[in-house]
Amino acid sequence: MNSSRKISYRLVIFVIAIIFGIGWSMPTFLQTEKGTKISLGLDLQGGLHMLLGVKTEEAIKSKVKSIASSVKFFAQSSDIIIDDLRAIEETISFSLLDKDEEKKIDEMLKTISGLQVNKEALKYTLTLSDQEKELIRTYAISQAVETIRNRLDQFGLSEPNVAKQGSDKILVELPGVKNAEDEQRARELIAKAAHLQLMAVDEKKQDRSATMSPTEAEQYGDVILSDAKSDHIRYILKEIPILDGSMLTDAKVGFDQMQQPVINFTLNSEGAKIFGDFTAGNVGNRLAIVLDNKVYSAPNIRERIGGGSGQISGGFSVKEAHDVAIALRSGALLAPVTLLEKRSVGPSLGADSIQASSIALISGFLSIVAFLIMYYHIAGVFASFALLINFFLLIAIMAMFGATLTLPGMAGIVLSLGMAVDANVIINERIRELLRQGVSIKQAIEHGYENAMSAIVDGNLTLAISSLLLYVYGTGPIKGFAISMIIGNLISMLTAILGTHGMYEFLMPTIEKSKNIRFWFGMKRRGI
Repeated sequence: MNSSRKISYRLVIFVIAIIFGIGWSMPTFLQTEKGTKISLGLDLQGGLHMLLGVKTEEAIKSKVKSIASSVKFFAQSSDIIIDDLRAIEETISFSLLDKDEEKKIDEMLKTISGLQVNKEALKYTLTLSDQEKELIRTYAISQAVETIRNRLDQFGLSEPNVAKQGSDKILVELPGVKNAEDEQRARELIAKAAHLQLMAVDEKKQDRSATMSPTEAEQYGDVILSDAKSDHIRYILKEIPILDGSMLTDAKVGFDQMQQPVINFTLNSEGAKIFGDFTAGNVGNRLAIVLDNKVYSAPNIRERIGGGSGQISGGFSVKEAHDVAIALRSGALLAPVTLLEKRSVGPSLGADSIQASSIALISGFLSIVAFLIMYYHIAGVFASFALLINFFLLIAIMAMFGATLTLPGMAGIVLSLGMAVDANVIINERIRELLRQGVSIKQAIEHGYENAMSAIVDGNLTLAISSLLLYVYGTGPIKGFAISMIIGNLISMLTAILGTHGMYEFLMPTIEKSKNIRFWFGMKRRGI
């Protein structure tokens, strides 16, 4: 009999997996400063829980103003004269002076989806259909979810959970937000509309800014907005903006000549053209830079401004400029959000959850190990070792991808370890069945793995599909549970099938030489 030990590819892969699992999981277990670690979710480390409402009707009004801007730009670029263009609430109205231009305007309006056009002679009244309004409401909520998530990601918060709840609410969970300063910054960043507009100052009426009422300004097609630094300084602006933040492509913090923080923004090609054309035709007039209905600056236009870039200055602190730039880059909220509910989750509750889950995990693991060794003897030791490596690998891979561990995620880890045990039990039982039939030890091990393969693959494939569906359609903690199940499922295939098989192949000469079936597999058999 050949007594040389066989180092198979299975054993090599398993050894590499052991090194990787232990190496990459240690920063998480030891909480070292260096190395990637698993982040703890809101339920484990505490943080901020908020429920937001979305004012979807404001999104409809913004859409109406955007359409009005498009009509104005089209008329100017096509040399079409229109009069008394206004956007009031959800209605746009204007008059066409030259009937020969009617066909051009009609063709342009047909390109705007969901627009209902009512004409009386050359007087146009534009409204949105009910179906289009509903689409805008739905999109405003979805866009708010994505925008808030992008802002929080850029803000640097660890794995925020932002999800739609109900028809018009948004759930926001921010793990690790524990002091009042971070909470306030996060709330301001979430709620900031970041609605950038470039608006023309009504130079003819600006002298009356201190005395004119908003109602009177509306009659002239104007709007009155306050200066960002002082509510006592007011500007009379043309109600229809020149362009808005939807044409913005980038925003970065910079410093002016006085080393004060400013925000430099860049427009897309359409915005750059509109900006260039307007400044070329309005030299000597003022252009107001408006952010969230506050005028940050209103400089005089000295010459045509090309290149599609501009600057917002308003006495920002570095933090404020950074947060505004984040909000602008991630996009304006189509509809304002309001805080409906807020509660802080204390870290003590998370510590209790971690302690209880750790006790459950350790006690469950030790119970499984005790059963495996008592029932399968050395085969149980192999299975227990594979189970331990399974746990290290699971933590290592979750840390590598920067996963967030929640209480359901810990439940997923416990369940995935249970599935890994199930695979080892199936393999050991197939081996024992063949040994009872009088098959040699080597053949029993080889055929045992072959016979167990179909049952293990079927079980793991079913679990993987259900976990994937949970991840795709679930939200928040459910995703954490699904991720830990999917990763644990794949790892169990590696440790149970490749790992223990490689150990058997390496020790095969010793097993065959000892002929002690009870010692190795926990069973008796007459003859070898």
